[in-house]
Amino acid sequence: MSAPATDNVPDADASSYEAKPSIQYAAKVGLQAGLVGAFVSSVQNALGTHSHGAAGFLTRSGGTIGFFAAMGATFAMTESVVANTREKEDYLNGVAGGCAAGFLAGIRARSLPVAVASCAVIGAAVGTFDYGGNSLRGDTASLSFEERRKRFFKQHPSSPPLPAAEE
Repeated sequence: MSAPATDNVPDADASSYEAKPSIQYAAKVGLQAGLVGAFVSSVQNALGTHSHGAAGFLTRSGGTIGFFAAMGATFAMTESVVANTREKEDYLNGVAGGCAAGFLAGIRARSLPVAVASCAVIGAAVGTFDYGGNSLRGDTASLSFEERRKRFFKQHPSSPPLPAAEE
């Protein structure tokens, strides 16, 4: 009796992968990042001393809005293109997207060493986040309700027994 051939069997991940619409995803994330950039720009405008008034939101620090939007769109486009090419949804897609966004940040600083370092740092941070289950709290989906409740509420350490009073 011979073992079944596994060479022609497609990978389970590849057969269940659904391609992401790259441009739509990049536009959505770019818009969201642009809104974050608008918030940062308004804070920069409010804290700075200048004579531009409220118009400084766009004239003085408006480049921040475009930069945030560009970084978000670059991250999303790179992540989805890599995922669609590999036909896998895993942490390496986030590493590639983070690296591309970090490289863009270094190019804005007009420094190739900063671009490479930013690529490595942001790529590693996003990859670690994705590898850890896309959560800062870890994988809580597999826990029961009671286990989640116990983790949520603070656990008091048991106190040592009181010494017997001597007279």
